[in-house]
Amino acid sequence: MTLFPFVLVNVFTIDRQRLSGNALCVFTDARGLSDAQMQALARQMNLSETTFVLPSVRADARVRIFTPSLEMPFAGHPTLGTASVLAAGADRVVLEMDAGLVPVTREGERWTLRAARPPVTRPLGVAPSDVARMLGLPESAIGADPMWVDTGVEQLVIPITSPEHVRAARPVPELLGRWASSRAADAAMAYLWARDDRGDWTARCFFSERGGPVLEDPATGSACANLGGWMIATGQSLPMTATLRQGDAVERPSRLELRVDAGGDIFVGGAVIELGRGSVELDDLRSRG
Repeated sequence: MTLFPFVLVNVFTIDRQRLSGNALCVFTDARGLSDAQMQALARQMNLSETTFVLPSVRADARVRIFTPSLEMPFAGHPTLGTASVLAAGADRVVLEMDAGLVPVTREGERWTLRAARPPVTRPLGVAPSDVARMLGLPESAIGADPMWVDTGVEQLVIPITSPEHVRAARPVPELLGRWASSRAADAAMAYLWARDDRGDWTARCFFSERGGPVLEDPATGSACANLGGWMIATGQSLPMTATLRQGDAVERPSRLELRVDAGGDIFVGGAVIELGRGSVELDDLRSRG
C-alpha cells in the first residue's frame, strides 16, 4: 500500500472566513501516479480542481491540474493554493504548468500570480441577441465586445451592463455548449462581469465539461486574468485595478484582486487558508504504473 498525502485549502477567501472562497486539494507528492490515476483521484475529490505536485528542473515544482473530468493547462485558484502549500515560509514560488512558468508571490495571507502568458484574443462571432439567449438575459444586458481571451486557458469573456443582470443570468445548456465551447479544451465556459457606478465589480463563471450539466465556479482566477486580457485588447486605460465579487450565487463568497500594470502584465491575487491535511492509501500504484 502507498500513501499519497494531500492538503485542503480554500482560495480567494474573505476576512478569514474558513469556508469562503474556492476549495482545492493539493497532492504534495504525485510521483508514481499515472495520468489515469490522477484523473481518478480528482474525480474522487470531486472539487472544481485538484492539483498534483511533481519535480521540475525549470521551477520550484511542476504542477498538473485536473477537474473531475479533464486536465487543465492552467487555472488560477489551483496555482495560488498550490503555491501556498509548497512555499514553506518563502515569499516567492515559481510553478511549471502546461501553460508555462508562473511566478507566485506572497504578502501575508495574500498570494498573487502573474498570468502564464500575454493575452491572445479572437472575436466571438455570435450576435448579441444570441449571446443574450445563451445566458437567459435580455439583449440590452450584453455589453460591448464579448470575446475569447487566453492568458493560460481560453475562456469566453462577456461584459454585462449591470451587476443585476450578472446575478440574473441563467445559462441555457444547449446554447452554452454551442457558442461557448473553446477550441482548445473539451469544455464550455462563459465568464460574465459588470462594474456598477460606484466602481464595484461582480462576476460569475459558468462551465460545462464534455456535454455535462452547466455548473458555476465559486472563484475563477484564470478568467479574472482573462478579464485583464480583455482590458488590454479593448484599449482600456492602464494601469488598472479591480476587486471582483464572485461565488455568492453558490454560497461560496469569494474576492479576487486583478491588476494590469502599465506594461500590460496581468496579476491575480487573493487570500488562501489551509483547512486540513490527510492522505489517501492506494494499493501498489507505483508497481502497476
